Amino acid sequence: MRIIAGEWRGRKLQAPTGETTRPTADRTRETLFSMLASRLGTFEGLAVADLFAGSGALGLEALSRGAATCLFAEQDPAAIRALRANIAALRCADRCDVRAASVMALGPLKAPLDLILLDPPYGSGAGAVALDKLVRLGWIGPATWISLETGEKEEPKLKSLEAVADRKVGKARLTLLRAPGAPG
Repeated sequence: MRIIAGEWRGRKLQAPTGETTRPTADRTRETLFSMLASRLGTFEGLAVADLFAGSGALGLEALSRGAATCLFAEQDPAAIRALRANIAALRCADRCDVRAASVMALGPLKAPLDLILLDPPYGSGAGAVALDKLVRLGWIGPATWISLETGEKEEPKLKSLEAVADRKVGKARLTLLRAPGAPG
């Protein structure tokens, strides 16, 4: 795994050992960030969350491209160790907030985020459950973009968000979501 673009382009990332975490492949990440860039224009100054973070590859990619901050949520100890090692290697701890907890344990936010990246375990339905909770807790506002990665055959079922783009890449399905009636 490596950072695809931006300040840290080409820098390698540690992946957690074991089978618990499935890192997003470089090709899938490249497709996702191309989809997001065409809609966002720039990542400069964005407040981002990388949920079910694993090694943090998605959030670190956003930071490399100019995001101001990233909140990472991950509960697997091996993944947290890899995530913290990646943050230390890139010397970006001042822009990162690591929550060693389940996404479902997160509390309310004072202001919605600009971008939320979710890569839950395939086939678990955890992404949809988490997103429904995050809407209620104020993480998602009218301007928030959300990316949900699922298995290629999964159809995300979300009560409070609309899919605006959907693409299959290898074994993954990338779905971009917005609040109903969101601009752009």
